[in-house]
Amino acid sequence: MSIRYPNGKAYSPMHKEGTQLKTVNKVSYGNRGMSLEEDINSSNEYYLAKGIAVIHKKPTPLQIVKVDYPKRSAAVIKEAYFQQASTTDYNGVFEGKYIDFEAKETKNKTSFPLKNFHKHQIEHMRQVINQHGICFSLLRFSAIDEVYLLDAKHLCSFWSDQENSRKSIPKKEIEVLGHVIPLGLYPRIDYLSIVKGIYFS
Repeated sequence: MSIRYPNGKAYSPMHKEGTQLKTVNKVSYGNRGMSLEEDINSSNEYYLAKGIAVIHKKPTPLQIVKVDYPKRSAAVIKEAYFQQASTTDYNGVFEGKYIDFEAKETKNKTSFPLKNFHKHQIEHMRQVINQHGICFSLLRFSAIDEVYLLDAKHLCSFWSDQENSRKSIPKKEIEVLGHVIPLGLYPRIDYLSIVKGIYFS
C-alpha cells in the first residue's frame, strides 16, 4: 500500500526518530524485542483490564485514494495519504483526570534531540496545559533502556530555548526535572504510578 504525507511525499516504512508511525520495525531492548510504543500499549491494556484507566493510542487519520476489490467481499487499500498532522500519541482518563502524552525514544545516551518533536505537538501540549489537563512526554533512552516522564511544561520550555541554539535536552537535566519510571512485567512501563505521585499528591 502506498501512503503519502499531506505534502504528497511518499511515506517510507523505515523507522526515523521523530516520526509518528513507529510500529514498522521492532527494536530490541535486552532481547525483549519491544518498542516503546509496544510497551506502552501493553501497559495500557493492563490498566484497562484492571479498571485502572482508559488510555488509548490515537489513530492516525488517513485519506484513502485508491482501493482495489480483488473479491466482492474484500477491499485492498492501494494508496492513502496522511490526512492531517497528528497531535500527541496517547490520551484518555485516569481517576477522573484527562491524560495526554507523547512517547519518543532515542539512541543517544547523553541527550534527547528536540527534533524528535514537532511544532504542532508542542502547541497541542500547551493547549492541554491551558485547559488544566495532565500532559507529559515519555522519553526512552533505548541504548540504556531508561524511561523518563517529563512534564509538558518543561518540554515546552526546552522547545522555546531552541531559539538560543539549544537542539537537545541534556540527560542530566531530564534526570533532575523528570521522573525515572521503573520497568517491570505487568505493567511493563508503570507510568501511571508516577503520574499519581506527581499530579495527585
